[in-house]
Amino acid sequence: MTPHRPIGPGTAETQPLHEVVYEKLRNALMSGQIAPGRKLTSRKLAKELGTSDMPVRSALVRLQALRALVQLDNGSMGLPPMTRARFADLMSTRLVCEPTATRLAVQGLGAAELLTLRQSAEALTAAAEDQDIDAYLRINRDFKFSIYAACGSPSLLFLIETLWLQVGPFLRQFSGQFGNDLRGILDLDYHDEIVSRLEAGDAEAAAALLARDIREGFDFLMEHGHFE
Repeated sequence: MTPHRPIGPGTAETQPLHEVVYEKLRNALMSGQIAPGRKLTSRKLAKELGTSDMPVRSALVRLQALRALVQLDNGSMGLPPMTRARFADLMSTRLVCEPTATRLAVQGLGAAELLTLRQSAEALTAAAEDQDIDAYLRINRDFKFSIYAACGSPSLLFLIETLWLQVGPFLRQFSGQFGNDLRGILDLDYHDEIVSRLEAGDAEAAAALLARDIREGFDFLMEHGHFE
């Protein structure tokens, strides 16, 4: 099994502990830090996160309810099988929700948010050139959710988060299709162009580019991905 990147205790938070733990596990799933095949137990995760079992158990139950995790025969949690049909359904739904959120976000993005997006786009290119898949997946998640957070629709944002909880772990396998050179992923990367369209206030073009980013990754994985 591929060694996993520690989720880690992080810095001190002002949120309730159970919410902190849930957010850490949620973000780890969405950014592909929890790889397929990894068995999750509250005891081991509590040690990794530097907390007690109770908030971890609570988080795992919440994630199971969102279909991000399933209970295994031995009582631990794991990722549900990713079949071709399930992946196609998730990605097709992303193509409905995420371009819509991008279109709505244009009016909510100010100069500071656009600057952050521009810096994130540059960081994505750097991560690919440095062969750092952990950084690439994390920054990709942050980039896209920085856009979606400005859409003004909490219900739409919740739907997108739920989709990413299910598809995020599988996207890690995307990098394996490029062998030892992650830079190939840049051929399917439209982050710079998306930021340029957002900066210009062109909602339709930004949404179309975001859809293209998802669709080309979808098509590539449907052709080359390994499904159960």
